[in-house]
Amino acid sequence: MKVDNYAFGSMTVDGKVHNQDLIVFPDTIKPNWWRKEGHSLMEEDIKEIIDYKPDVLIIGKGAYGVMAIPESTRKLLKSNNIELIDRNTPEAYKVFNQYVEKGKKAVGAFHLTC
Repeated sequence: MKVDNYAFGSMTVDGKVHNQDLIVFPDTIKPNWWRKEGHSLMEEDIKEIIDYKPDVLIIGKGAYGVMAIPESTRKLLKSNNIELIDRNTPEAYKVFNQYVEKGKKAVGAFHLTC
């Protein structure tokens, strides 16, 4: 799956528009992605990503980078041999697409606002 476009509050993936946060797996999308603490990415927020075992997780922290990633979450990903790349969403989706084009097992988790 590839992200076609991002604008504040909206992301188009394979031609379908999403207006809420989402996780993009290589073969499916988890729409309406809610996090325990909203603007902080907690370990339990990425359990299904850990279980999926991607090579890389690209996090879109929002248009202005408001979503934080605590050290405990970073350590969990590292202990599971999952590379973490975090950027503001306007850049993160482009990085995600680059990894997909390279054939990497990539997952993108995107906060679409702030």
